[in-house]
Amino acid sequence: MSDYVLVTGGIGLIGNAVRRRLEDRGDRVRAAARVAGRTAGREVIECDVTEAHGLPAIARRYPIRAIVHCGAFPGPMVSPDHPMQMIRVNIGGTANVGELARILGGIRLVFASTATAYGLTPGGPVREDVAMEPDSMYGASKAASEQILNAYKRQFGVDTVSLRLTWVYGPRRTTACLIRQMLTDALAGRTTRIPYGRDFPRQYIHLDDAADSMIAALDRPNLPQQAYNISGGNWLTLSEVAETVMRAVPGAKGEVAAGDDPGDIRQERFDISAAARDLGYTPKISLEDGVKSYLSWLKAKGTAA
Repeated sequence: MSDYVLVTGGIGLIGNAVRRRLEDRGDRVRAAARVAGRTAGREVIECDVTEAHGLPAIARRYPIRAIVHCGAFPGPMVSPDHPMQMIRVNIGGTANVGELARILGGIRLVFASTATAYGLTPGGPVREDVAMEPDSMYGASKAASEQILNAYKRQFGVDTVSLRLTWVYGPRRTTACLIRQMLTDALAGRTTRIPYGRDFPRQYIHLDDAADSMIAALDRPNLPQQAYNISGGNWLTLSEVAETVMRAVPGAKGEVAAGDDPGDIRQERFDISAAARDLGYTPKISLEDGVKSYLSWLKAKGTAA
């Protein structure tokens, strides 16, 4: 294939993983991020998605055959006190990406959305047709971005699909993560004490499974849905997550108190059968195996604090 896949958010957790997988299988990729540089020796082009002229400038230099849009604030815990900046980046940036896809025409646009966009969920398993009622600006910005892209699809025929990812963990995650905290504490000989979450459920997905789902959505033609739930197939309380880490990592110690996570919302199990049917997606990495591989990566990087 002579044309390029454009990956926004190319230095971020998911964007970088998608970019590496595409290049490793032989695709030509151009990764873009707000700050230019190199990630693992691979070039990243400077392009702020909020600037309307930046993306078309890339497209003029490199023929684009598809877009994977991961450029956004990486989660609800980042800059919660700056909602207008969240709106500008997440919603405005997505609108610019949708407009680029409209101008180019005939390309697939895959959007990294989030299960947080649902807000509180009814009894599970939760299907994609459940109404989204987000209770955070991050979730609202992703829900709004989905609607913008859906409108581009209905009005202009843009071929777009959104993936509603659950909690992503794995190498290179730098924002708050219980699994990462337990592993770094274990490496430093500390006990992890969590002041909440004993009966609070969370659905984790390993970074590799998340990246695989994005590429599956990129490759599959004529998708019958505009959005898909993507999870690691688990639905565990934080105490069960801590127990999994302690089984997988000798020396890991964790204590989990009662109460809901004040920075998260309680959600039922997400139904990922549509992704299995249409994308051929099934999670390959169990939580225990993912924890072990994450630990190996942290050791290799010398991350013990």
